[in-house]
Amino acid sequence: MSVPTQVALRPQYPVRTERLLLRPLTGGDVDALLAYRSRPDVCRYVPFEPMTRQVVVDRISSVWARRELTDEGQSLTLGVEVADTGELVGDVVLFWHSRLHASGELGYAVNPAFGGHGYATEAARALLRLGFEDLGLHRVVARVDERNHTSARLARRLGMRQEARLVENEFFKGGWSTGLVFAMLADEWAARHGI
Repeated sequence: MSVPTQVALRPQYPVRTERLLLRPLTGGDVDALLAYRSRPDVCRYVPFEPMTRQVVVDRISSVWARRELTDEGQSLTLGVEVADTGELVGDVVLFWHSRLHASGELGYAVNPAFGGHGYATEAARALLRLGFEDLGLHRVVARVDERNHTSARLARRLGMRQEARLVENEFFKGGWSTGLVFAMLADEWAARHGI
């Protein structure tokens, strides 16, 4: 069996779901991003500290400016906008880890003020679709701190299976963190979505 060769991921923006528009972040999103990315409770279990306005501005003009994935080692961060209201409620990220292994990783952050509406699940599902159907990934993982029950439930709702529980595997923000690894394969994605 040959290893699939991915060329690139060049989405047509906005990426539409039933209720959402996924799109590149812009300078007009600074306040909406700061509303949740500056919060200690949002940042508690993720690999970044609460952000200042300047950090958000800098990221929008650098790592969050990418509009496509053209090679491994890159990431694509998209804003999650509610189509009916135009409100930015969060962001999602797809990492392309390896061309040879056709592997990637999913991440997500949502403003708690908009929690409980299924926006994170809907946006993350759209990103999985891009990874599997457009980029041709074979495997996508989500890494979650075990204490982050909301994030673990989201991975399960997406149909990702928990593959590992890494007990106190990382000294993280002042204490030992137990990590959960969730994963989905392309054929599992296809079976769930009738492809």
